[in-house]
Amino acid sequence: MTTIDRRDIDFLLHEVLDLDGLFARPRFADHDRGSVAAMLDTAEKLAADHFLPHAAKLDANEPSFDGETVHIIPEVKQALDAYCAAGFMAAHADYALGGMQLPHTVSLAVSAFFSAANISTAGYPFLTRAAANVIAKFGTEGQKAAFLGPMLEGRYFGTMALTEPGAGSGLADLKTAAVPAADGTYLITGNKIFISAGEHGLSENIVHLVLARIKGAPAGVKGISLFIVPKLLGDGRRNDVRLAGLIHKMGYRGTTSTMLNFGEGGGATGYLVGEAHRGLGYMFHMMNEARVGVGLGAAVLGYAGYRVALDYARTRLQGRPPRAKDPGLPPVPIVEHADVKRMLLASKAYVEGALALCLLGSRLVDDSETAATPAARDRAFQLLDLLTPVIKSWPSQYGLAANDLAIQVHGGYGYTREYPVERLYRDNRLNPIHEGTFGIQSLDLLGRKILGDQGKALALLAEEMFATINAAPPSLSEEAGALGGAIALVSETVAVLGRAAAGNRLDEALANSAVFLELMGHVVVAWLWLRMAIAAEAGIGAAAGDAAAFLDGKRRACRYFFRWELPKIRPQAALLQSLDQTCAEMPDAAFG
Repeated sequence: MTTIDRRDIDFLLHEVLDLDGLFARPRFADHDRGSVAAMLDTAEKLAADHFLPHAAKLDANEPSFDGETVHIIPEVKQALDAYCAAGFMAAHADYALGGMQLPHTVSLAVSAFFSAANISTAGYPFLTRAAANVIAKFGTEGQKAAFLGPMLEGRYFGTMALTEPGAGSGLADLKTAAVPAADGTYLITGNKIFISAGEHGLSENIVHLVLARIKGAPAGVKGISLFIVPKLLGDGRRNDVRLAGLIHKMGYRGTTSTMLNFGEGGGATGYLVGEAHRGLGYMFHMMNEARVGVGLGAAVLGYAGYRVALDYARTRLQGRPPRAKDPGLPPVPIVEHADVKRMLLASKAYVEGALALCLLGSRLVDDSETAATPAARDRAFQLLDLLTPVIKSWPSQYGLAANDLAIQVHGGYGYTREYPVERLYRDNRLNPIHEGTFGIQSLDLLGRKILGDQGKALALLAEEMFATINAAPPSLSEEAGALGGAIALVSETVAVLGRAAAGNRLDEALANSAVFLELMGHVVVAWLWLRMAIAAEAGIGAAAGDAAAFLDGKRRACRYFFRWELPKIRPQAALLQSLDQTCAEMPDAAFG
């Protein structure tokens, strides 16, 4: 089973996202193309040798709980030990913390190999890195000394504990309580649910980042604080955190999904992170990182399904071309049939576009932290903030669509467990829900990031897109013109919605926000496909053989996206501009 084409990673890093430009910055001065290639080589081999081989076994033998211990197949720990020994857990971190100061762009590319090979096993370090980054940014020196080092070494793993049985995405309603103790710590009581990696025996300790409300805190999200609640305390005693049970999901079955009880024995010891009542802001640092990670996972699971389907289509013999009238002629590989090519081309356009989108997001993280001037850093942050809902959601929708097409390409074999595409689909089906549903992300994008910002960040994005349009060669004039028209359509649509919101019709303006998110995602991915096609045009003249075919594939996938996918935004824009309320006005009783 193939997962990620290494040529795609190299093409995006070097030809599209200008990784060389990062090497000129002081933080990344020790890196170059050679060191990055070595890192990617190691990741690709480690993923193939230690993560991919047990993916199907882990799916078939999900973790179990006997009332005392969680049991996980041994291959998971072996793979994670190899991952940590290679230094990947801390690759992005400062040298002073034992890291390699690798650009986030490269770190995400590294993660792509592991997530595509085995998303369940890759989930443990993914959550740990994100939790460690919160502690590094907002924790005290004592908290960093106690937890950050062991997490970056891979001795401790981490989680984010937000969701409660009565408060899913509505965090304002969370009930978990924190009571100050005499020693400056807090006693945490409450219940959390759907906590990924919340209990296991894969590490020496588990560091939970827990949202809770201090007694007397303001109501709503303004009264939420963030706490470090370790499974084991510094003296080795078990903290008052207990596993209430495992949740059995349709996918990601090897990442434990847990129900946790805090304070069954009187209160779990927690350490306040930062200032009281500002916890949700701190946790959003982890949540936004997780949203980019979810987008990447969705992109590469779709990518893995596409690669499996492509291999299958090239080897599966069935049928003959319509012009072949002689039944005695041998059957052809199904990749020769036009409709199979349609499905494969759609998948290619979705997954390679989604991968480019996610890596663009990580490049914006690098720019927001290391660009030469404050203005450049602020511009990158504004673009990243605007695009984060798109990075999370568009790959989650269209990576999954690629998995659906992969099943279809396999025909009847596609929905059998003898082939990996049904497992990849099940794994990816979780991502439209992970870290905020499509609808929640769409409200964030349209309501807060665009209307709430008066379109300032959107204008910056349009500037970036027009720079690409102006750089397009004559051979891509069709696509450049179409992107310009799409930008104008987005502007017109936002103007209509903005007037409605300003006229005390905010509910009407936001009623179809999910349609706007899909439209916006298509425009952003079209922009990235134009960038990729420009890079392919620049290199194809000097290429030959497989290299030329690879670049030609980029040009053709770009053409497909602009001719088949981008036109879909026109009826979407018309629907949005009409302020249609068909869905919003549907009475409960009318559902039957």
